[in-house]
Amino acid sequence: MFHHPHVVKLYEYFVTNDDIYVILEHIPNGELFDLISKKGQLKEDEARKYFHQIIYALDYIHSFGVAHRDLKPENILLDKKNNIKLVDFGLSNIMKEGRSLKTS
Repeated sequence: MFHHPHVVKLYEYFVTNDDIYVILEHIPNGELFDLISKKGQLKEDEARKYFHQIIYALDYIHSFGVAHRDLKPENILLDKKNNIKLVDFGLSNIMKEGRSLKTS
């Protein structure tokens, strides 16, 4: 559904009687959480870059009416150029105009 530089690419999925297999883009540089833990604090220009990329990605998915609903540093990965990729849309939901999101 999504084709954006800061959202993980879903290539394929397979469903069996017992399992669901999801084939996603390889994102090699780990979680934003690990980077923050390692550095202790990001420099302002680096934090600004990540913040801009996150907002850009969220604006894109919101334009499709999708709410991520689990945005945290563990669900923001870094690609080989240290750009962010939003991942883990397992709690996401489709927003309907004039309606509140409900969690089961």
